[in-house]
Amino acid sequence: MKRLMDIALAGLALLLLSPVLLATAAAIVIDSGWPVFFRQLRVGRGGETFGMLKFRSMVVNAAALGPFYTASNDPRITRTGRVIRRTSLDELPQLLNVLRGEMSLVGPRPDVPAQRSLYSDRDWALRCSVRPGITGLAQVLLRSQATEEQRRDLDLRYVREQGLWLDLKIIAWTLGRITGRGSN
Repeated sequence: MKRLMDIALAGLALLLLSPVLLATAAAIVIDSGWPVFFRQLRVGRGGETFGMLKFRSMVVNAAALGPFYTASNDPRITRTGRVIRRTSLDELPQLLNVLRGEMSLVGPRPDVPAQRSLYSDRDWALRCSVRPGITGLAQVLLRSQATEEQRRDLDLRYVREQGLWLDLKIIAWTLGRITGRGSN
């Protein structure tokens, strides 16, 4: 049921948001050139790695210039990048990851392989038992203010409590945050 909902909603979102996707891509090219997308190795279901897509919001060689995380005033972020990050438009290409089955709409955000060290073996296995999501509990409850420990705890809580009703609530909370019309 969840996979069918992911496919239907991701396909519909791509169709409805196609003008926004094209405008975002054009803004990136005008501001900082090609490429439009950034692909980063992330860990998915079963511990398998995949290339997570995002609109590129940083300079082309950003990975060589700093760590895998960003700070609020990171000089690697482009002008357009600041806008698309603030509005979460940079996440929209992950709808393609959802269609390919690498991600879900809702779940723990996919970690980079280096974050494996933050988990015990048992917790890592639990976290990797579900598809990672575009949005999740940590994103709707704490956004980017979450500490590594808080994010880990919320991701594991999601895995333990997952269900259709929780997914629908997280989607509603996410849409509320994106539109500025609500919070949890």
